[in-house]
Amino acid sequence: MDKFPESRSTQVPPKATPEAAKQAEDVRSRWEWTDPGIWTNRMLTALENGVKGGQWFSLIDKVYAETTLYSAGRHVTSKPRKAAGVDHVTSRHYERHLLENTRRLAASLRDGTYRPQRIRRTWIPKPGGREQRPLGIPTVRDRVVQTALLRVIEPIFERDFAEQSYGFRPQRGSKDALRRVDQLLKAGYVHVVDADLKSYFDTIPHEKLMDRVEEKISDSRVLKLIEMFLKQDVLDGLDHWTPEEGSPQGAVVSPLLSNLYLNPLDHLIAEAGL
Repeated sequence: MDKFPESRSTQVPPKATPEAAKQAEDVRSRWEWTDPGIWTNRMLTALENGVKGGQWFSLIDKVYAETTLYSAGRHVTSKPRKAAGVDHVTSRHYERHLLENTRRLAASLRDGTYRPQRIRRTWIPKPGGREQRPLGIPTVRDRVVQTALLRVIEPIFERDFAEQSYGFRPQRGSKDALRRVDQLLKAGYVHVVDADLKSYFDTIPHEKLMDRVEEKISDSRVLKLIEMFLKQDVLDGLDHWTPEEGSPQGAVVSPLLSNLYLNPLDHLIAEAGL
C-alpha cells in the first residue's frame, strides 16, 4: 500500500528535559487548533517568541508537502457536498482519486507550474431582503490548495489579531461575542455602533492587502500563490474577467485575508478605549 513520507509530527523527537517538555506542552495547548504536521512545537515556540525581523521566509515547502495536501484534501472532501467548479470535478470524484490527485498537486506546486482555475460565480439571496450577493465557487483542487495554504499562514496572522475580534477566527464564534457583550453591559456600557461595509469582500484593494501580508511573510512563492488566488479569473454565465480588487466570497483564504486587512482598525478602536 502506498504511503506518504512521515510528517514531522510523527517522527520520534529527541528527548527533552522535563522543563523543556512542559514548556512545549504549554505552547501546544495554546495552539491546539493548528496542524501539528505543519506547526511543530519548535515552530510554535518561534511563533510565540517572534522570528528574526518578524518575517517568515521558508513556508512554501510546508504548503506543497504531500501530507499537508492529503490532509487538506480529506478535509475539503469530507464537507457537505458542494457544487463543482468550472472543471465539473465533484468532491466525491476528487476523493476517489485522492492519493493520485495529491501527488499531482504537490508536484505542480513544487515545480511552480500550478495555476488556479477560474472561479464560477453564482448569486445567492441576502437574508431579509431581495438583494443578492455573489458567491465564488473554486474548483475542488483549488480549495485543497487554499486549505493547505490557510493551515500554514493562519497562525502567523492570528497571533496579532485584536482580542475583541470574533468573526472567522479559530475557536471563536458568535456565542463568544455575545458573552463579551454581556460582560460589557454589566460593566455599564450602554451604546452600540452597528456598521457595515458595503461589498467589503469584493472591494478590498489588492496592493494594500498584500502590503499587510508582506509585513509577516517574505516567502516569494507563498506571496505569489496568494496573489494568484486574488486575481483568479471569474466566470459568471458567459462573461469572464480578472478582478482588480477584492477577495472572493467562497474562497477558503478570503475570511483570513478580510480579517487581516481590517486588523489595524480593530487595534485603533481598542486603543481609543471603545
